[in-house]
Amino acid sequence: MSAGSPDKAAIAKANGYTHVIDYRAEDFVARVKEITGSRGCDVVYDSVGKDTWRGSLKCLKKRGMFVSFGQSSGAITDFKIGDLAAGGSLYACRPTLFDFIITAEDLQARAAELFARLASGAVQAHVGQRFALRDAAKAHEALAARSTVGATVLLP
Repeated sequence: MSAGSPDKAAIAKANGYTHVIDYRAEDFVARVKEITGSRGCDVVYDSVGKDTWRGSLKCLKKRGMFVSFGQSSGAITDFKIGDLAAGGSLYACRPTLFDFIITAEDLQARAAELFARLASGAVQAHVGQRFALRDAAKAHEALAARSTVGATVLLP
C-alpha cells in the first residue's frame, strides 16, 4: 500500500497493511520490486493520478492490470496506449462509481452490502476529520489540498 504522508502511512499500518510505502519519501517502484522479489504486482490501484501513474505501470508484472480510480494529484494527460505495450502487454481501466449504481436498485444493493460489512467490522472506516455542514467549502478546500486523512464527514 502506498501513502502520501507519514500520517497516512501510520493509519495504513494500524489497519493491518504489511507493507506501506510513503511514495513521496521513497522510490515506490524500487520498494515494490524489493517486496515482490522483482516479480511486480498483478494489479495496481492508483488513486493519485498524474504524480504516480508512470511508476504504477512500472510496478506491474507482464500482463498486469493498472486501475486508475482517482486523480488527487491531477488528471493523467500524457498517457499513450503504447505505454501498456512497453510495460509488458499491460491492461488499464478507469472505473467510475456511476457505472456500478446505474439504477436505484444497484445503489441500494451496494449500499446495503457496504453497511453490512461496516456493521460486522469486516470493513472499518477511519474518520479523520469532521466539518460542520456550513463549513462544506472548507472541507472541499482541505480535500483539494490533500490535507485530509481518512474519511471526511460533514455534520448538519
